[in-house]
Amino acid sequence: MVRPKPWTKFTVKDYMSTPEGKRYQLLDGEMILAPSPVTRHQRILMRLIWALKEFVDSSGTGEVFAAPYDVVLSDHDVTQPDILFVSNSRSGIVTEANIQGAPDLVVEILSPGTAMHDRGYKQSLYGSHGVREYWLVDPDAETVEVLVEEAQALLLHATHLRGESLTSPLLAGLVIDLEQVFGRD
Repeated sequence: MVRPKPWTKFTVKDYMSTPEGKRYQLLDGEMILAPSPVTRHQRILMRLIWALKEFVDSSGTGEVFAAPYDVVLSDHDVTQPDILFVSNSRSGIVTEANIQGAPDLVVEILSPGTAMHDRGYKQSLYGSHGVREYWLVDPDAETVEVLVEEAQALLLHATHLRGESLTSPLLAGLVIDLEQVFGRD
């Protein structure tokens, strides 16, 4: 009798042994290969990084990081958010190699290949590990959904459209002009 081979969950140790050059994430023990982002994704990413970094640097509230940069959340979960923010109060999770724990803010820019994971497993994962705020940036709809931590889940707080200003409950005083973020392509 032939038996199917049981599925094996990969661990952080397995993940750390993958060759450099390919972008993987480890989601519930499964290695997920992420292709390089398209040009529009990169432009939106750079504009958001610039706006966040300028605000964080001037307010002295923490640090902003961009992918590829590993966020280790469990022995079977390593993500690479497009952008993340770690506050001064959580700075102990920043190591030389990666982030060991939940950042305060995670930003994911949706693409056809990542949207299912970003809106599903990763949203649940981030919520259960203590991410305080999660932005889902949709380049096609030109929206930013701001989700906030509530009872170990991330729930929708607001949806901001192109032409509006993005504000953050976490980063009081932050205002990002979404016309600038989505425009100029």
